[in-house]
Amino acid sequence: MSNHFQILIIGGGNAGLSVASQLLRKNAQLNIGIIEPSEKHYYQPAWTLVGAGIFNIKDTEHEEKDYIPKNAIWIKESVVTFVPNENKVICQTGNTYHYDILIVCPGIQLDWKQIKGLKETLGKHEVSSNYDYNFAPYTWEMIKNFKGGTAVFTNPSSPIKCGGAPHKIMYLAVDYWRKKGILDKCNVHYLSGGGVLFGVKEYAKTLADVVKKGNIKTHFGVQVLAIDGNEKTITFQTKETETQQINASFAGCQLVKTQELNAPATITLQFDLCHAVPPQSAPDFIKTSELADANNPYGYVEVDKNTLQHMRFANIFSLGDCSNAPCSKTGAAIRKQAPVVVANVLSVMANEKPTASYNGYSACPIPTQYGKLMLAEFDYTNTPTMTFPFNQATPRWSMWLLKTKILPWLYWHKILSGKA
Repeated sequence: MSNHFQILIIGGGNAGLSVASQLLRKNAQLNIGIIEPSEKHYYQPAWTLVGAGIFNIKDTEHEEKDYIPKNAIWIKESVVTFVPNENKVICQTGNTYHYDILIVCPGIQLDWKQIKGLKETLGKHEVSSNYDYNFAPYTWEMIKNFKGGTAVFTNPSSPIKCGGAPHKIMYLAVDYWRKKGILDKCNVHYLSGGGVLFGVKEYAKTLADVVKKGNIKTHFGVQVLAIDGNEKTITFQTKETETQQINASFAGCQLVKTQELNAPATITLQFDLCHAVPPQSAPDFIKTSELADANNPYGYVEVDKNTLQHMRFANIFSLGDCSNAPCSKTGAAIRKQAPVVVANVLSVMANEKPTASYNGYSACPIPTQYGKLMLAEFDYTNTPTMTFPFNQATPRWSMWLLKTKILPWLYWHKILSGKA
């Protein structure tokens, strides 16, 4: 195998395979290499459904080899660093690969250790996370066996993949407990690092009604510090605001420490069930490289948000969760980014200026209860960009079918092969 490629793609997930497939559909003679260490490929959007008891986790896992385009070369290695001035990538094996065009899309890194005790207690002590293949089924075990008490759902302050997932599972859990007749025994808390429930007001209104109906207590501007599974406590910091008062009886919590006015208070809450979401960032090998945006605390690849071309290296592009494009990190965003990258890569190869443009489109299918879902679609300006000829801010059965049946089929049969 040659170590030089016309196009070298870092990452064999949704973004990497979609782009490779679409490029080869444009020109089957392209010399494309895909660096991807994993032998398994996962459909992660279904892990919320696994956690809600309506999807089999094994159906989300397929063999990576079955989805590598037949004319591409799979390099089963892990990247250590980039040397963009020499057009080369260095792998953990010590092997070096050269390229004419580089496409960087290895996804996002889950920073479990930023929350003290979280990794150690996952999958036991009534602590779980749908952000891991191994623990999503345990989420369902917790929900269905819950008899009442305090249930906590967390959302970090960092950008995360599938930004709606932290509260999707909460809405489904609350609906399940309502149907089970125990919701009046449930004290549900949403601890979010964000400042609002949802960034697009048209959809946020719907979710505010769901929160009110479920008697969910929301806390914003939260930073989770630690989770102790043995003691069943979660410790976090938050500030007092006009809508959030902090005192000794705050949310039934123990106020551990109060700082000066306008400084965060540290609070410990006893729980009976906890679904936790870790902070996330670019993979370390991107963070420490020349490709990273020096002004981005999460180390994302620095790109033009429209062309997705690197701001300093004209023969490098990035898409998906690892780029600093200020959009939601979703599979729907990747589906719109991929053809833009394909068009602009081909333009650069032809010594032309990239002209294809991505407008920040993303979509977040949010189940508000079993059997009903709100499909939130929006762009960089947080303007709704609805696909269907009806108000998508209203949860519907048809959108539930889209999420649970149609999208998984499209992913495996059309999106990865570059047909959608």
